Amino acid sequence: MSSSRMNRTGREWFSSFPACLLLLAVVIFSTSSDIHNQMLRGGEQIWGGYYQLRTDPVQPTCDPDRDIEGAVQQELAKESDLSDVMADLLGAAEKDPQEVRRSIERSVAECQASHQTYASTKDRLTPGVKAYRAVELFVADLIAFGLASQRFILVILVMLCAATATLTRHHIAMRAMETRLDYTVSHTLQTVANVMLLGSSALFRQSSLDAGDPTAERMLLHNLWVIGFAVLAVASLYRLFRVPEGLQPGGSLNKAFLAVPLYTGMCLVSGSYFALIGHASGIGIYLGTMMELADMFLNVALYVWVGMMLKQTRMATLVFNVFRPWRMPPEMLAVVAVLVAAIPTAYTGASGIFVIAAGAVIYSELRAAGARRQLALAATAMSGSLGVVLRPCLLVVVIAYLNREVTTDELFGWGIWVFVLTATLFMLVALAVNRQSRFNLAPASEAFPAMISAFKPLIPYALMMAGVVLFYRWALDVSMDEFSAPRILPVIMLGILVYEHISLRQTPGRTSDEVNHQGLEQSLRSATNDTTSEIGALLLLLGLSVSIGGVIERSHLMGVFPQSFDSAWAAMVLMVLVLVILGMIMDAFGAVILVSATVAGIAYASGIHPVHFWMVTLVAFELGYLSPPVALNHLLTRQVVGEEEIAAAQCEGGTFYQRHERIIMPLITMGIALVLVAFVPLLFYTH
Repeated sequence: MSSSRMNRTGREWFSSFPACLLLLAVVIFSTSSDIHNQMLRGGEQIWGGYYQLRTDPVQPTCDPDRDIEGAVQQELAKESDLSDVMADLLGAAEKDPQEVRRSIERSVAECQASHQTYASTKDRLTPGVKAYRAVELFVADLIAFGLASQRFILVILVMLCAATATLTRHHIAMRAMETRLDYTVSHTLQTVANVMLLGSSALFRQSSLDAGDPTAERMLLHNLWVIGFAVLAVASLYRLFRVPEGLQPGGSLNKAFLAVPLYTGMCLVSGSYFALIGHASGIGIYLGTMMELADMFLNVALYVWVGMMLKQTRMATLVFNVFRPWRMPPEMLAVVAVLVAAIPTAYTGASGIFVIAAGAVIYSELRAAGARRQLALAATAMSGSLGVVLRPCLLVVVIAYLNREVTTDELFGWGIWVFVLTATLFMLVALAVNRQSRFNLAPASEAFPAMISAFKPLIPYALMMAGVVLFYRWALDVSMDEFSAPRILPVIMLGILVYEHISLRQTPGRTSDEVNHQGLEQSLRSATNDTTSEIGALLLLLGLSVSIGGVIERSHLMGVFPQSFDSAWAAMVLMVLVLVILGMIMDAFGAVILVSATVAGIAYASGIHPVHFWMVTLVAFELGYLSPPVALNHLLTRQVVGEEEIAAAQCEGGTFYQRHERIIMPLITMGIALVLVAFVPLLFYTH
């Protein structure tokens, strides 16, 4: 067996397989809650009062046949035993015999009712009830275990995948490591950053011990962080001394720093700042805040897994086959791809997540349809930018949760118009600014029948998706929305992989797009291999961006700006600049938390309508993710399509615009959109 094959097999057993089990556990734990709710309802419908049957009844200890008359006389006798002196001192009045009798009668009646309830409940505990109850209580315990384990799963998943990304050189950086100097500088600084993370986590653990006796659960979390960063530091140190073959000799120091992963730079900046202010455990503290949003970060991991499974299916090819009969020019096909991608983006909640999940599929299909590399890269980077304002985007829900001034209905209502604006602008830029192909669509009489024929292979996929969604809706009473999508989509994709495995296995007359199907086991293995590296690169970057947010918050950087402006126009100019910069350096969820605590109040006090402000925020973030020098969405695009494609695109000739279309086209589209969204509404509600 070759060395590369052995390395891949070892990675699958020690990284991909555990990651797959953890992701499946998240889906199972979240789905078990839906199953348990239905089991409780079913038990109540079959056995009325099932909630009383969930535990064995306890036999009452009182006497239902108590002698009431004797009890009355006994109580009155106790009263007469009091001395006259004590009665006078206490001012106690003699008890009314009738009141004593009524009290004892009520007590005996309650005792008899308790015995009757006990007997009735005991008789209703049939073997069927006990068997059903055992299953229901097991599911309830599974839910409790899943909720308690959520944070531990996140820590293990982040550390496991981050170590994998380190060993496979898959972290997100502004350029790839091409020379030995690039490699040495990058892994040296990674090692320093990982040691810094280890030290901060260890100090945070010690401070928790010094502050009091922490719970066993919290100490286990501390220990997992410390162990995880120790493993990560060892992994980066190992890669530092295991220089791979094929690197070019020499190199430039300036370019070498660009090959340093973004998370490393964020760690060095935030760690140095916290150390200078005497708060060396700061990074560990802010990373610990990830635990408060563990479900959100686990959802990110699930979305990436879904995207990698989508990459293993034929769905994207079949969808593009529907549009191919029209013989669209590549520019129009790019517009179609970006518009179609807006729908799944709305469910993933952030453009970067969608680019990681489905960017490779979009790029490969556009290239297969004849799109030039620069155009395909531009469309891939923008594929997640248009849908973040559409229902049921989780990012919008987080905004509404953190800001009582706005509601999801208001944000989604205006989000539709923002989507129409950005989609229109992208179409105009793609078709008018640099269209290099002839606009010569096929006749409808020719294209429409072929389109219908190409749609037929998609019917089983549509039925599979509808079947899973309807099962959750009817069997579990769960609708497809921003909260349920993370646990429903993996089930849909697993179902599609099973369908393709059955339908394409040993099928005669396969077409060219079917011959590469690997089968269920190999497809799931390949998807999970890709997932581990992508999750490690993305989640570590998201976690460190929270730390950068902490630096901005603790340094009171926003305090240098006025707390309000006399002019909403002047305030909007500042808001646009700040929000675009935040979009360049932070992930969407961390940036929203920071903006809610700092910039939003200034905007409200300056007369900017809250709904307007958050629409501007979403568009500004997307422009920031597409703007150099960081351009996170472009970095994620390079991450999923490969360095070879980026290098080939940069070698293409043409005008300045054509050579840099992948950067300029998104900037024109989102830049114009931001100006219009930011300033046009001010004309209608400011004076």
